[in-house]
Amino acid sequence: MTSAPSGVPLLSARRVVAAIVALALGGFALGTTEFVTIGLLPEIAEGVGVDIPTAGHVISAYALGVVMGAPVIAALGARLPRRGLLVALMAAFLVGNLASALAAGHPSLLVARFVSGLPHGAYFGVASLVAASLVRPELRGRAVSSVMLGLAVANLAGVPAATWLGQELGWRAAYWAVVVLAAATVLAVLAFVPSTPGRDDVTVATELTALRRPQVLLTLLVATVGFGGMFAVYSYVSPLSTEVAGLARGAVPWVLLVYGVGGVLGTAVGGRLADRALFRSLVGAMLATGVLLGLIAVVAGWAPGLLATLFLLSGAASVLVVTLQLRLMEVAGEAQMLGAALNHSALNAANALGAWLGGLVIAAGLGWTAPAVVGAGLAAVGLGALTASAVLRRREERTGPVRTAPAPARGRTSLPPTTRELAAGPCREA
Repeated sequence: MTSAPSGVPLLSARRVVAAIVALALGGFALGTTEFVTIGLLPEIAEGVGVDIPTAGHVISAYALGVVMGAPVIAALGARLPRRGLLVALMAAFLVGNLASALAAGHPSLLVARFVSGLPHGAYFGVASLVAASLVRPELRGRAVSSVMLGLAVANLAGVPAATWLGQELGWRAAYWAVVVLAAATVLAVLAFVPSTPGRDDVTVATELTALRRPQVLLTLLVATVGFGGMFAVYSYVSPLSTEVAGLARGAVPWVLLVYGVGGVLGTAVGGRLADRALFRSLVGAMLATGVLLGLIAVVAGWAPGLLATLFLLSGAASVLVVTLQLRLMEVAGEAQMLGAALNHSALNAANALGAWLGGLVIAAGLGWTAPAVVGAGLAAVGLGALTASAVLRRREERTGPVRTAPAPARGRTSLPPTTRELAAGPCREA
């Protein structure tokens, strides 16, 4: 380990990679528990003695925990050392999933899922800030996307594996598996993520200034409404595949696998695009998402076309998630913690909005492809918000305001960074 001119110790290449992997492991645990409930809903309903629609409330309870927990925890925890906060968040997550595995009935399971969701957004926000602080400015996008890869891989592998485990050994086994993942994350964070003192200059009031920034509010609108379009389709992808594309019910897992692979690739690419040109990549991802949602309404009756479009849609949506995360970190000013955490509150709100609007048009008799049209409309609203953001940005550049946060520097993105590049400095302790 060497020292930077400022006297802050540098981290070795191996330590940087290990720290980011540790952070991504937490994302894998969070992503697994968030979506495994969907796959085990019949088993959970039977296990707690309620019908499936009533059991579905446990999904909403988790989402509500995310929406409420992210801003509150981020604001209150802004002064705390980041590694300690990460450990505390993952420990709370562990307790919530332990309570889920031990829940005696539906009411206690609802409370347990709400508690499990509380640390979700704050963890991703803090982990993103820590990952960005470990690498050079031009590599921050790739560092943040590496953390988000934990969530993408969870959709691809963690959720199917936990679902299978729950079906074979009982639904509680899935939550026990998440408890193990949470414990492993705590140990990995303690072992590999560097520690620094908290920031005494940050207060709750400082963090809340993010909510007065027009660029923050516009970005949150993009995340809530624009990304809601993707959930309008994803929520009903199973009947879309069987009723419209004519696929057998047994093919649905393969459809989800295709979607998951697209998400992993999109997350990896998203970090590189963000390092090259963050705002343009955000606009491009939003535009591509809208076009692909509209295309689904056209090609849904042709199975190969539907699969190809879902793959591309997942990739574009994943780029959108990464660029939204980095955009909020960029425009939040001194309220970095709150800005980074709010992305996941907005994305969970998008989940609820998209599923609700998609259900409305289906219930109105407009068919299984109608949610895709709704989704394209929501994406158009997101593009409108980005247009307003661009106009405001140009106005600010002309008037020369004080910068709210350092923008990530541009760097080469033609090749993936090597381990040595990731750790090249200064890589300060987070």
